[in-house]
Amino acid sequence: MERILTKKKTAHTKHYKFWRILILKAYFDKGLGVTSYAKYFIAMFGIASRDVSTTLWITFSYAISCFVVGYLWYRHNLVETENEINNVFNPFVAEMREKI
Repeated sequence: MERILTKKKTAHTKHYKFWRILILKAYFDKGLGVTSYAKYFIAMFGIASRDVSTTLWITFSYAISCFVVGYLWYRHNLVETENEINNVFNPFVAEMREKI
């Protein structure tokens, strides 16, 4: 099993029992966070059109796209870039970097 961020091999222990499920959840959660504004457009479309089947298809496509966007976000190391940008503006991290 290969970890995405560190590219190191990990041992299959009981600590990593649900690794696959949790990494898939992380992909979906990150994609949902990045594309969160689209859900409001889907909701407005559903309310305005009252077409349930089309709205469900759009929602299903959105859920798949959330997963794909999250996967690409992790795959291209944008998560690490995002964390580093947060660290630049975090006063605690700036103070700790000055001491080290």
